[in-house]
Amino acid sequence: MKAKIGTNLEKVLQAGHFAVTVEVGPPRGGNPEVIKKKAGILRGIADAYNVTDNQTAVVRMSSLAGAKILYDEGLEPVMQMTVRDRNRLALQSDLLGAWALGIRNCLCLSGDHQKAGAGGKLKGHPGAKNVYDLDSVQLISVLKGLRDEGFQLSGDSVEQPVPFFIGAAWTPLSPPEDFRVLRLAKKIEAGADFIQTQAVFDVQRFKQAVEKAHEMGLTEKTAILAGIIVPRSAGMLKYMNNNVPGVEVPKELIHRLREAKDVQDEAFKVSVELIESVRSIPGIKGVHLQAIEAEEILPSIVEKAKLLPRPKI
Repeated sequence: MKAKIGTNLEKVLQAGHFAVTVEVGPPRGGNPEVIKKKAGILRGIADAYNVTDNQTAVVRMSSLAGAKILYDEGLEPVMQMTVRDRNRLALQSDLLGAWALGIRNCLCLSGDHQKAGAGGKLKGHPGAKNVYDLDSVQLISVLKGLRDEGFQLSGDSVEQPVPFFIGAAWTPLSPPEDFRVLRLAKKIEAGADFIQTQAVFDVQRFKQAVEKAHEMGLTEKTAILAGIIVPRSAGMLKYMNNNVPGVEVPKELIHRLREAKDVQDEAFKVSVELIESVRSIPGIKGVHLQAIEAEEILPSIVEKAKLLPRPKI
């Protein structure tokens, strides 16, 4: 991790603290008060706050707008950006716009397939056209070029460099697993300063994947933050195990929530245990917490995991 951008997230990681990021889901509407309310709930519990980009391929307020609202509320945003919906002109234009608005962290993603948005109560847009003009590795390179060289992908210069702290995702347990660590290496080589992983439930298998990354020297080149999704029910765990790529949930964990007398209390315990378990893995520099439209439960979990107060740098 060589960047010197000066974001709070970067400073926390550079100082050797165990970092905490949390996910903030934008509304399926244009009301900024929804983001402001979440900002009030989450204030002070994390080092930076991810704003998702049409997650699960459902139309929501843009990540750029949500990140700006958080920024105005005094929280440091991580703007997520997918290559699913934009070509290289739009990607670079949005990055320049985000920089102009004060946003300094960006997480580069492929994006969920548009068919993921159809199901349940929502129709989604399963017929939407994929763009994928670039892939997520190329997007990382674009940010690095804008930051370090001051050049667009085309080779045209920008008026001044736009230094972002660059993030990427890693799904270590998605098959073929041997390929996943190689793809992680490509993202780091392209310029990823920090990594947020897919949700971890099978800690032992995740540890083995991190050990492979460590053997390749990758954990010294970037900061890996383990993804933790707060489980809400046994049904939710079973659904993720069966339908979310790269998520492996041990059967005993599903059984544990199914048999719990107080499911919410047990879910809190599971979340804290997962945080403590991944924290002990060499090479893990932090956690990325997701409550999926239940952000109000995160402050208690962060406190119970003894991750408060957050460092002031």
